Amino acid sequence: MSYHVKRLTAPTSWQIAKKEETFITKTCPGPHSASALPIAVWLRDKMGLAGNMKEVKRILGQRQVIVNGKAVTNPKIGLGIFDIVSMPKMNRYYRILMNKTGRLVSIEIDAEAAKTRLCKIANKTTVKGGKVQLNLLYGANVLADNTYKPKDSVVLTLEGDERFKIVDHYPFAVGNMAMVIGGQHSGRIGKITEIKPSTCSTPNRVVLEDENAVAFETVEENVFMIGREASVVKDWGIEA
Repeated sequence: MSYHVKRLTAPTSWQIAKKEETFITKTCPGPHSASALPIAVWLRDKMGLAGNMKEVKRILGQRQVIVNGKAVTNPKIGLGIFDIVSMPKMNRYYRILMNKTGRLVSIEIDAEAAKTRLCKIANKTTVKGGKVQLNLLYGANVLADNTYKPKDSVVLTLEGDERFKIVDHYPFAVGNMAMVIGGQHSGRIGKITEIKPSTCSTPNRVVLEDENAVAFETVEENVFMIGREASVVKDWGIEA
């Protein structure tokens, strides 16, 4: 098992210098795919908060970096879209998003905004006691009532006694706002105008319309709900 990947073959979404060194830290297994950005690379190459891996490990060892409400100590843990990274001692907070070129970007937010996280529902199951469990796209699970459906998005709290409490809900439905998180339209935002069910083994298709009334289409699994009549992501600086 290798612990590094060559910079030349690193995912383009990382947007890192390819020829400075031969190798770069590899993402360990976790809630995101292998294309997730390792926290070490984020601290060192993207944010300039560390000069080398020794400094990264020192920062993480002091539990100064909190991802989605939990302190991170493993430098290989991956950051993915809609993750919340908090550094309270520095009073700096970020939301990881994807821009229109399909690259991961760090959008600075305030401390209040860092208290919640947007998550997509992958599926739901019935657990012991007849309770409904929502299985979220990036590994987390939360108990809820049966009003939520797969492909919807929920907003979860990340702090306090009511951690992982659902405070908002964006249904997967025509007329609501969505962001594309994969394929050639990655990072684009639009209102869903049509959902095309497939009659064979091909995936369902979704037609969206952006703010300029330009229609585009993607597969259903690439759609991430981000609002109802208006997009909450636009307020987060995705245009950057």
